[in-house]
Amino acid sequence: MTEPDQKHTPPPARTPVRARPAPVTLANALPWILGGLFLLAMPFIFQSNSAITIMNQMAITIIFALSYNMLLGQGGMLSFGHAVYMGVGGFLCVHIMNWGDVFALMPLPVLPVFGGVFGMGLALIVGSFSTRKAGTIFAMISLGVGELIAACSVIIVAFFGGEEGISGDRTYGLPFFGVEFLHQIEVYYLTAFWLMLSALLMFLFSRTPIGRMANAVRDNPERAEFLGYSARWVRFYSFVAAGFFAGIAGGLFAINYEILTEENLNLATSGQILLVTFLGGVGFFFGPILGAILFTLLQTVLSLQTEIWQLYVGVLFLATVMYFPGGLAGVLMMHALPLRLGQAGLLVGPYIRTLVPAVVCALGAASAMEILFHLRHAALGESEMTLFWITFDSHAPLPLAIAAVAAVAGFWLARRSAPAMAEAWHKASTPHGGAA
Repeated sequence: MTEPDQKHTPPPARTPVRARPAPVTLANALPWILGGLFLLAMPFIFQSNSAITIMNQMAITIIFALSYNMLLGQGGMLSFGHAVYMGVGGFLCVHIMNWGDVFALMPLPVLPVFGGVFGMGLALIVGSFSTRKAGTIFAMISLGVGELIAACSVIIVAFFGGEEGISGDRTYGLPFFGVEFLHQIEVYYLTAFWLMLSALLMFLFSRTPIGRMANAVRDNPERAEFLGYSARWVRFYSFVAAGFFAGIAGGLFAINYEILTEENLNLATSGQILLVTFLGGVGFFFGPILGAILFTLLQTVLSLQTEIWQLYVGVLFLATVMYFPGGLAGVLMMHALPLRLGQAGLLVGPYIRTLVPAVVCALGAASAMEILFHLRHAALGESEMTLFWITFDSHAPLPLAIAAVAAVAGFWLARRSAPAMAEAWHKASTPHGGAA
């Protein structure tokens, strides 16, 4: 006896479950609130015009570095021509400053928007063919585009102003609630506002589906294609967004300095922002912020103390790439696990025994290079130099010998203490100190 046929009804179709955005909590908003309060308080701590100018430059570099991190850190696109989008945005803003009839009707705080739109327009054109591939092909295309536009800056004088550049006057704009931006402190708060807004928008972009898929395309483009996402279009959207924020940085640069030259869009500036991003850490959103702060301090403060500051920056960059590929942010995040385990105290002693000799080694090597540089470039008969508030005769062999001994001894002591520090790291990163 056979059982009667049963009608099999298909299971009800499942509606796709979409990931809900993370709710905005006080813990999520607290870093942004503290950052805004910190920016508001900075001019009360550092009140000189030179300090405010340095802070303006720092804020502009942060926006520029964050926009570059959208390419390299999030999308895996190594660009050697990212400065052109900042440069053309800045040049357009200077031209708007010089259009008196138009600029007189425009409040100055909206000017960076025009720089961002112009940078985005150029990114639309370049990205239409450069984002087809990543890796070496994209890097070489970006290098070629950067060199092409840098050459055009000398040829197309009407827009770029030739070798002398082009200048404008921000005070001709429409006053904004009575503020004419005559003083640097007023420009600082304008720059700080755009810094907070741009950083927040770029952070939110990294949380969008495109921003998430940019990470997937960076890590495994073939798998992203298999899942139905176009790696090319994901790279294209990230590229265009990065061009927009780079143009905003260019507009702020034009407001702050009121002049732009070929230097603002050449290969050196593109390489500089690559260095800044790597120093801070490309794997973290706040990495470029740390890199921009560190590099601006080195460029402004250290350059006032020594003429070979670029040598030290180069050595720091090489050491970061070779030994700390996560950058300064990566070094900080390495301590998250020991802090969560409550075992960070195990690192204090090994740190002191290793880092103190390392600092002595660095200071000794820097002293030796400063003495050799003074010997080579000092005027005839000028043998006296001041180093670390100590005045001595650079032609005498004793100072150079002391610097060399300090460098060698510090290096030897640091190498000797390195295994103990590595063992302390293992214990601090393992529950219960590595005990079974």
